[in-house]
Amino acid sequence: MGMLSLPGFLSCGKKKDFSLTNEKDAHSSDSDENSERGNWSNKGDYLLSMVGYAVGLGNVWRFPYLTYQNGGVSDCNTTLHGEIIHANYSFITGNNLTCINGTISYKPVQFPSEQYWNKVTLQRSSGLDETGRIVWYLALCLLLSWIIIGAALFKGIKSSGKVVYFTALFPYVILLILLVRGATLEGALDGIEYYIGRQSNITKLMEAEVWKDAATQIFYSLSVAWGGLVALSSYNKFHNNCYSDAILVCVTNCVTSIFAGFAIFSILGHMAFLSERPVSEVVDSGFELAFVAYPEALSKLPVSPLWSFLFFFMLLLLGLDSQFATIETLTTTIQDIYPRVMKKLRIPITLGLCTLFFFLGLICVTQAGIYWVNLIDHFCAGWGILIAAVLEIVGIIYIYGGNRFIEDIEMMIGKKSRLFWLWWRMCWFFITPVLLMAILVWSLITFSNPTYGSVLYPAWGTAVGWCMIIFCVIWIPIVAIVKIVKAKGNFFQRIVSCCRPAANWGPYLERHRGERYSHIVDPKKEKEQEIPTVSAFVYKQH
Repeated sequence: MGMLSLPGFLSCGKKKDFSLTNEKDAHSSDSDENSERGNWSNKGDYLLSMVGYAVGLGNVWRFPYLTYQNGGVSDCNTTLHGEIIHANYSFITGNNLTCINGTISYKPVQFPSEQYWNKVTLQRSSGLDETGRIVWYLALCLLLSWIIIGAALFKGIKSSGKVVYFTALFPYVILLILLVRGATLEGALDGIEYYIGRQSNITKLMEAEVWKDAATQIFYSLSVAWGGLVALSSYNKFHNNCYSDAILVCVTNCVTSIFAGFAIFSILGHMAFLSERPVSEVVDSGFELAFVAYPEALSKLPVSPLWSFLFFFMLLLLGLDSQFATIETLTTTIQDIYPRVMKKLRIPITLGLCTLFFFLGLICVTQAGIYWVNLIDHFCAGWGILIAAVLEIVGIIYIYGGNRFIEDIEMMIGKKSRLFWLWWRMCWFFITPVLLMAILVWSLITFSNPTYGSVLYPAWGTAVGWCMIIFCVIWIPIVAIVKIVKAKGNFFQRIVSCCRPAANWGPYLERHRGERYSHIVDPKKEKEQEIPTVSAFVYKQH
């Protein structure tokens, strides 16, 4: 949904002159269609930036850990020839037996990599209540990450578009190596069967939490409703085929998630073989799949320090790709509000944002940092993104108008038949909003407090989580109320006025407006008004 956006559409602002003079300036650059905002140097820069943004850490640990969390069963007690015995799951399924309720057992075994992760790397405290000190080497790693991000974005998309050729492609090389190595290890087949096979627990599909996690994973992985997809797409040329781009990025992202799942579960199967435990008991589901399971497997490879370095370098690249787009979303917003300021001060503003986020991230590199990361992941990457997505699709389809949205897309990719849009109309008008609302309501009803492994969160921690969600989404109704108050007429007239596109809404350049948007008012003739951001144009209804 986010990638089927209108990169050439804006509401024009008070400080911008979109007359023919500006359009002539747009021709001054051989490559950039829009000289003021700029365009991608080529299609490859854009697609790899989108793939790098969509394919991130979520594909390596969040998808496998959600599958692991909602996957197979542990060993348990069962009845054989009238006697109750304790057996592992492979024996039970091989003899067509079933587990007795409440008899699942756990063996307290830890791998060295798991102990190193908790006791050395994280220096993990007992819980969220015990913040502890800042782990200095984690803080330095955080600083290094933000320095790299600032350096890659100092020229905006012109510099980041070149960096992604390495950061987006190199992780696939490492994943392929890990998959080949994992598939050759003993016990790998058990891990694959737990992932997608006989040991998968299909009855989990009846639980609301599984469907909420599935929907959340798609939004988390594709980064839908975060604003980054719209921000990156806004730098495309007007007649770019956003439809084919959306399909390509979605398919690439999903295939990568499945691919990474095979790589990690083959390794989990080997770990289960070594410890003589079921796959479900090998390691706690969560971030430890990436920071315990993978390092344990890498230790089995020849020249293991080299592979360990490459793997964690891959994780760094995956995280950097996503952060590139996140910062680019903010700088794009600032550029559209204050274009002259951004043109003069792009580097200081970019570095300032990176510095701010470095300090905000320090709480996550304390001894209780992993609990904060898990809390943010549990609430903001789950509930918050679902709420934002529901509001976005309602705003586009039912307020702006789904048919109008389709006509805007056709201005860029060409006229399509009604049959072509039939499936998308069904999704946008009914299937997607209904499913999202059902999952949201169902998961609210079945809500359970967050945990990290066996560690319970305090009540105030859960309260902070809810506050984070509220802080993320409350600005939407606040801005709506402000717009209604500023509108003219009675209450009903104000609502109607705010639900209509602005008079200057349309393609950025005049030559793209055609007859449909020929009525656009020159901003010079209008009273001063606030310009919306590119990433928020779908909500601009006044």
